[in-house]
Amino acid sequence: RLADAVRIYREMLEDSDCAVFFGLAGAMVPAGMGRVVSSEIQAGHIDVLVTTGANMVHDLIEALGLSHFKGSELADDAMLHRHEINRIYDVFLPEESFSVLEAWLWEVVFPELPRVVSIREFYSRIGEQLDCRDSILASAYEAQVPIFCPAVQDSIIGLQAWLYRETKPLAIDALADMGEIVDLCYEAKRGGALFVGGGVVKNFILQSMLVTPKQFEYAIQLTMDRPETGGLSGATLNEACSWGKIHENAKTVTVYSDATITLPLIVAASRDG
Repeated sequence: RLADAVRIYREMLEDSDCAVFFGLAGAMVPAGMGRVVSSEIQAGHIDVLVTTGANMVHDLIEALGLSHFKGSELADDAMLHRHEINRIYDVFLPEESFSVLEAWLWEVVFPELPRVVSIREFYSRIGEQLDCRDSILASAYEAQVPIFCPAVQDSIIGLQAWLYRETKPLAIDALADMGEIVDLCYEAKRGGALFVGGGVVKNFILQSMLVTPKQFEYAIQLTMDRPETGGLSGATLNEACSWGKIHENAKTVTVYSDATITLPLIVAASRDG
């Protein structure tokens, strides 16, 4: 299946009429996938990025010169809390990193935003302020690749935006993003999707094509979830066909494996002629 994913991804990239929608779920940036995604943006291989608030938080932390650290999933979490160290499985992140991020948002980003801003424009304004080649936010701004985050509230960035709004005028219009991504689906002659994980990110991409006359003609899913639970992260791509989101003759594959292994392999192989 990994070989099939490479073949389909190559076809997707070589199809000049295909717009590539890249879904990055979970917390892949602290797992080391940030540079993989930013390099794909710089290579022109991603036309639309849909991701989670967590990924953008961790990308911004690294873009500000802070670091994640190799830890252990066996660590004493109560002790970590006493030392103000947050754990993402086997990755450690000091609490002070969030203090730096929050201060930067309040001083640099929030005061310059219009009273009403879409989530896509919000992240674009953040990327505009960054000078870090490895950053997803900075790379997307430079390449004019839109970033959509249907769950921005579910992150420290969203929490800080809410706190800022408590005393100063700021409204983030989540529904404005719907019109923008649907327009991109309409404008694409063909659509292809690569899903790293699933959940909200996966459905946001699929439902955007649902309201157009077209369906996705390429789709790749990297997941460790199973379909039997009924959750979208494990749902097969064939199931999306029943909804009219993916074409019945689309080229699709699901790779059941750790995406931190399979995504770099697919990207490297797709560039290897």
